[in-house]
Parts: sequence; structure tokens; C-alpha cells
Amino acid sequence: MSIILAIILAGVLGILTGSIVNATVLRTKAGLPLMSRARCWSCVEPIHWFDLIPVLSYFVLKGRCRRCSAAIEWQYPAVELAMGLLFALFAARVVLGLGIPSFITGTETGILFVRDAVVAVFLVIIFLYDFRFSVIPDKFSIPAIILVILFNALLGASAFSMLLGGLSLGGFFAIQYLVSQGRWVGGGDIRMGLLMGFLLGLPMGIVALFLSYVIGALGGVLLLAGGHRSTTSHVPFGTFMAGATVITMVFGPWLLNTYLALLQ
Repeated sequence: MSIILAIILAGVLGILTGSIVNATVLRTKAGLPLMSRARCWSCVEPIHWFDLIPVLSYFVLKGRCRRCSAAIEWQYPAVELAMGLLFALFAARVVLGLGIPSFITGTETGILFVRDAVVAVFLVIIFLYDFRFSVIPDKFSIPAIILVILFNALLGASAFSMLLGGLSLGGFFAIQYLVSQGRWVGGGDIRMGLLMGFLLGLPMGIVALFLSYVIGALGGVLLLAGGHRSTTSHVPFGTFMAGATVITMVFGPWLLNTYLALLQ
């Protein structure tokens, strides 16, 4: 299989997965079974299969329900395209051998792609859920932590490195939680710290943590300027942490090396 074809197929798989991510977020919030039939959120009529084609259906329907003409949320095509891009990036990294963790051998790159794809699904779900509903459900963060530990152990990552990263970043937020009695951060942030640390290890985990605050500062300003949040609103820091973790998974080594080069 050619490199380009492999990347394209990974991108298509990501787009299809994006539709599952959307359904998971919205149906979990609504308390609906994940396997229930898709319906319009306005008229509650079932949606035919030909109106459920990721990305394409949204543009064919011009962002409107075929039956009631209610607006379809922008989240649907945006998340599908974002997941497609992420899966394509993960595939490109594997086939081109760019930024591969040092503990990965040549025969394990396929497992690395699966790990990154699975973790990205959870991270994007957390990104959306905290942004929209101001909470990080344990039903997503805890399974993600367990899967990260299992995948990294399978790939041969150092148990000490994982433990050091997880406890360092998780402890960073746990201390803030205890000092502020839960006013600065929540329990979901602690579990996100554990997830970041176990996934990335300490050096890359620090990169992701730093990015979280940078993205958080910029994102907070944009949300305030756009009227989406007020100065007293909840800051969706889990959203920023999830976004920073995804960025670090792909570009972390390059970002760290670039930063260190600037210090020389």
C-alpha cells in the first residue's frame, strides 16, 4: 500500500469515527442509548441513512434538516473533519517515521497508530463535552487512562516513566484542588492530568501542560470577546488540556526541540 493511500484511508476512517464521537457526546448528555436510531433534535423524526453520510450530507442538506428545516449543528462536520485530519496525521507520522517515541520499535508502529487513534477519540469527546457542558465525565476519562496504560505497556514504555508522568501532572492538579478546596480546578482536571502524564511521560507531559495554559489564555480571551463566556463563567480547562494533549501527541518532540534551540 502506498504512503498516500494509507494516509487517505486513515483520514476516511477518522471522518467516519467523527460521526460516532458526535453521537456519543450529544446522546450521553441527553441520556439516550448510544445505539439508538439517529433523529433530528428539533422534529424528533428519524434520519434516513443517506442523510447520515459524514460531512457530505451536511453540505448536501445545506446545514438543515430535510423534514423540518431546523439548523444542523456545525459541530457535526467540524468534528468529522477534525477526526479525519487527526487520523491522517497519525498515519503520516507512522509511515514517515516522524516523531516516533523512543521506546517504539519498527514493528510496533501499527499499534502506535491504534493507540493514538483510540486516545484521540476520548480526547475529542472530552474536549467537546467540557466545552459544551462544563464537565469531564468519569465514564470517558477513566477508561482513557486505563487504555493508555495498557497500550503503553504493550508498546514497551517504561513503567517508571509512565508513573512519574502520571503522578507529576495528576499531583499538580491535585495540590491545586486541595489548596483551593476545589475552587481552582475540579476532579476532572486531576484525572486529565493523570491521562496526560501516563500517555506522554514527564517531558512531553510538561509540554502539553504548558500548551494547555497558553491555549487556555488565548481561548479564554476569544470566548469573552465573542460573548460565549462571561468573567464569572466556568472556564473549560479540560477542553484546553485535551486540545494541548492532541497537539503534543503529534508535534510534541518538534515543539520541545524548537524551544530548546531558542535557549541556546
